[in-house]
Amino acid sequence: MPRKNKLFVLDTNVILHDSNCIYQFEHHDIVIPITVMEELDQFKKGNQALNFHAREFVRSLDALSEDKIFNGGVTLGTDQGKVSIALERDFHEDLARNFSPSKPDHHILNVAYYLAQAHKTREVILVSKDVNLRLKAKSVGLVAQDYKTDQVKDLSTLYTGYRTEEHVPSDVIEQMYQVPFGFAPSAAPFEDAMLPNEYVIMRNGKSSALGAYDLGKDVIQRVDKEDAYGIVPRNAEQIFALNALMNPDIQLVTLSGKAGTGKTLLALAAALEKRRQYRQIFMARPIVPLSNKDIGYLPGDIHSKLDPYMQPLFDNLNVIQAQFRESDDQNQQIKQFLEDEKLVISPLAYIRGRSLVKVFFIVDEAQNLTPHEVKTIITRAGEGTKVVFTGDIFQIDHPYLDSQSNGLSYLIEKMKGQPLYAHVNLQKGERSELAELASNLL
Repeated sequence: MPRKNKLFVLDTNVILHDSNCIYQFEHHDIVIPITVMEELDQFKKGNQALNFHAREFVRSLDALSEDKIFNGGVTLGTDQGKVSIALERDFHEDLARNFSPSKPDHHILNVAYYLAQAHKTREVILVSKDVNLRLKAKSVGLVAQDYKTDQVKDLSTLYTGYRTEEHVPSDVIEQMYQVPFGFAPSAAPFEDAMLPNEYVIMRNGKSSALGAYDLGKDVIQRVDKEDAYGIVPRNAEQIFALNALMNPDIQLVTLSGKAGTGKTLLALAAALEKRRQYRQIFMARPIVPLSNKDIGYLPGDIHSKLDPYMQPLFDNLNVIQAQFRESDDQNQQIKQFLEDEKLVISPLAYIRGRSLVKVFFIVDEAQNLTPHEVKTIITRAGEGTKVVFTGDIFQIDHPYLDSQSNGLSYLIEKMKGQPLYAHVNLQKGERSELAELASNLL
């Protein structure tokens, strides 16, 4: 029995999210409305990830290009479907009553609608990361889907980086304190095997111990509470986070959690504590302007435009400085680091072209990055560099990302179990009782 091919119509934002998207639909056929090509033309110039995806897609389409791309489509490869470009059509009367032809989204919708009418025996699906366009498509009887190739399927099972084991035998907990190198995992009464750099809270009544699995030594080692540049962890999760951040063998760390759990503060404190091991501390965050506008609309020079976005990072730095008197060396050193550019706080887009060798690189608000952007950052890491991503996967500012499709969730899911990687999900807020109440209730 022959396979039944579906027909996928792609929105512009799918291509800007993943320039390789046309190869993700198996044997099914793909249609690119000409309006999408016109919109991509507006994104070709620039240094952002969107601009990269626009250029890459147009180049790959040009390499495939034949006359057939406008007439029947071009085959993408073995066991792949065809891709074609659909030219503009008169606005369908069924759409004209509700949708203005002045919007590019409605022209994409119009192409999908015409195709659905022309191919009654095939399933025509509009693929868009714009929830509003998907709702509009459904309102006229079209099937519409999000682009989910790089999404985490089930957030309820997303790796937290640590576990709690109750009723651990007392002798095992005692051994954690008596034997410096810990004990073999085979001696632990855990139902599931521990992953590399996974942390554990072991309890038996009033007795407890914190541990971490070291794959290289094949032991569960005790994790002790230690401070970093004046910052003292206040709970087990923060102890785990600092342990991962200050372990030179762990080159990639992710910290997730709601506002006020100390993600960025701990990362910065650990970087300052371990500063002698690195050439530079680099803190960055993606700029996601309000209303999806470019920062150019803001008044002032480039520094004035960027200050509002970078201020939260300086706020964390001020918290660390406040641990010391102004005359103390630790306080003065931070000022000197900034002046000498040993500590740099900058928008993420400004790292392009920089050498990331022996750098402690902190990426804040990583939930606003796409999986491709996260991959681009990590693949730039040179010898001796440590990369830390922090963010709240439930607080997304990016218009086309959500808790399942953002780069931080994707990274946690894909890197779980790798020897160079550690993750900690911070749950308990430590800003204030009021902040914790607001975070939980509002």
